[in-house]
Amino acid sequence: MIRPTLRCVLLMAAGAPPALLVGVFAPQLWFAGLVWVPVVLAFAAIDLLLAPRAPVLQVESPGVIEVGAPLIVNVTLTSKPIDGLELAVATGPRLAPRADGRVRFKGRENHAAIAFLPVRRGTDAVRALWSRWTGPFGLVWRQRSEMLNRSVTITPDIRPVRQSAHLLLRDAQVGEMARVDRGEGSEFEALSEWRSGMERRTIDWNHSARHLKLLARENRIERNNQIVFAIDTGRVMCEPIDGLPRVDRAISAALLGAYAGLKLGDRVALFGFDSQPRVASGAVSGTRAFPLMQRLAAQLDYSTAETNYTLALATLAGDLTRRSLVVIFTEFTDPTGAELMIRAATNLLRGHLVLFVILADDELEELAAAEPLAIDDVSRAVIAASMLRERRIVAARLRHAGIHVLEAPHRDVGAALVRQYFDFKRRNVL
Repeated sequence: MIRPTLRCVLLMAAGAPPALLVGVFAPQLWFAGLVWVPVVLAFAAIDLLLAPRAPVLQVESPGVIEVGAPLIVNVTLTSKPIDGLELAVATGPRLAPRADGRVRFKGRENHAAIAFLPVRRGTDAVRALWSRWTGPFGLVWRQRSEMLNRSVTITPDIRPVRQSAHLLLRDAQVGEMARVDRGEGSEFEALSEWRSGMERRTIDWNHSARHLKLLARENRIERNNQIVFAIDTGRVMCEPIDGLPRVDRAISAALLGAYAGLKLGDRVALFGFDSQPRVASGAVSGTRAFPLMQRLAAQLDYSTAETNYTLALATLAGDLTRRSLVVIFTEFTDPTGAELMIRAATNLLRGHLVLFVILADDELEELAAAEPLAIDDVSRAVIAASMLRERRIVAARLRHAGIHVLEAPHRDVGAALVRQYFDFKRRNVL
């Protein structure tokens, strides 16, 4: 495909004023004004003939990428370098280009990288590669498109698992192997002589009286607990927060918590719901089951339906056969809409430990704290403060009902969840 460049168009337009002046002041030489256009067209034709041949390009792109992680498309020029060669890659709607999505070769460069940001899970494709270059005069673009149609699978983000899991587990007081924690846990391990520094509540007074010396009970942390990660995929959870939907942030945190639970010997299950239950896995154990959890999390689709907490949590309660830690990732906007959620969670609390995980809304915080410069700023600040107050009311009602609530920024919610889980195990409330 051949197209004129902006330089060629401007040169064509530059001939119009002189031609007009010639026609006004020297009408007998009006035909001289027509000479400019053929001259520009002649130079454009010469520029086209002298333009380099089509470049030979080699494209490399990953077939699997995590949502929120940059996807880099590497393009290598295997033929003679072309100064000023421009490249652009066409993708689907789930891959958003960074900047304008184009690169330009300078000098004798033969390699370029084009970055895209996966904004939603699913399947997309690197569809085509566009390239264009000019001749020595820069008057005509030579343009070529090459169909690629390379599929890209966008999976849940497990970067927090790779980056943080080992550090969090290393610092935890409960490890992968069974260990003794004096004064903690519920399973009796052994009796030992009480020494200064040990907690007094560990003293076994009956055995101490029998042996005429102070003896302490050594307990170990109970293992094989059950954790259920329930993720709301309804309309509100699909709203973006810092460029990604809330549900994707929740899935990343849930996978980090699932890895920690599997690593410490507990059983983990995944439950997804919106207007009805969508994904319900059985409890699995062992780190080898983590890829299964990742695949199940990838099946949690985006939804525009309102969340039905009553049906979802009642179904979850019916599926649980033993006491479990139920971690619910959700979002609420007002006390009225959260009334059914609170009732359903309270019913679930009768036989289980319930933890609500909420992503802090940085945008509302900024709007409420922003300095008002106009009347619209005042209105936005008042509405944002009102919404934040309603969120705090709902969180307070949940805590008053005996439900644990964890609210943290999306960057820290995964680590905060793992620390809360460790705290539950240390206090033996699972």
